[in-house]
Amino acid sequence: MTVPPSPEPFRVFVGYDPKEHEAYEVCRRSLIRHATVPLDVRPIRQPDLRASGLYWRTRGHMESTEFSFTRFLTPFLAGYRGWALFIDCDFLYLADVAELIASAVPSDAAAAKRLAVVCVKHEYKPLEATKMDGAMQTVYPRKNWSSMVLYNCAHPKNVAALTPDAVSTKTGAFLHRFSWLDDDEIGEVPFVWNFLVGHNRVDPDDPATQPKALHYTCGGPWFDRYRDCEFADLWIKEAEELRAEKEKRRAEKEYIGLVCSCVVAAIDL
Repeated sequence: MTVPPSPEPFRVFVGYDPKEHEAYEVCRRSLIRHATVPLDVRPIRQPDLRASGLYWRTRGHMESTEFSFTRFLTPFLAGYRGWALFIDCDFLYLADVAELIASAVPSDAAAAKRLAVVCVKHEYKPLEATKMDGAMQTVYPRKNWSSMVLYNCAHPKNVAALTPDAVSTKTGAFLHRFSWLDDDEIGEVPFVWNFLVGHNRVDPDDPATQPKALHYTCGGPWFDRYRDCEFADLWIKEAEELRAEKEKRRAEKEYIGLVCSCVVAAIDL
């Protein structure tokens, strides 16, 4: 299936935490750089949601990021219409998100309408007690399913269950296990679209195991502890290219400012 034409860019909501700002920027760049369709990439910032009265949950000691629960507001933030993608900020895309959409959404309209979400159905039990910059690691059924989700935002069960009130009050088990859905309403895509660094493995003889989106779920190279983690070189390269682009834009802006100053000075003479 190809991605159907749309009058607006495809919406991607990225979990945002200020301590992982660089990770967010690198994730965003990798998404846009590989995309063959227009994207509207939006960070989900918890302070903005609180200021707007859309989220009021007290942060628990088990929440490793500011988007542990705000991720489930994706259908609401998308206006409960169309399809939208949520991803954690610790992703690095190596392939076109249009390919993900095409592989996830059935070509049969009735089948597509029945699906409420599509994700990678990991069997993941982390061995480490902590992750990232010392956050407590947790183990629960369907762990990491919610770290990358394609939402059918208009699905009646998403509309009914994923409201600001529910996301602010429902238990972590209810939300992260997709307990508002029947199993056949949860679609699946290959693990390479949510390739858990340090857990999933590449088989050199099987191209189907090559990652399309790396997920540094325990921590990425932006943390000193994980500077040398598997696939760190790919993230670091993306980050260096992003910094070079920023420096180029800054230099161009300074040059334009200098030229304008010279022109003004010449006119004054």
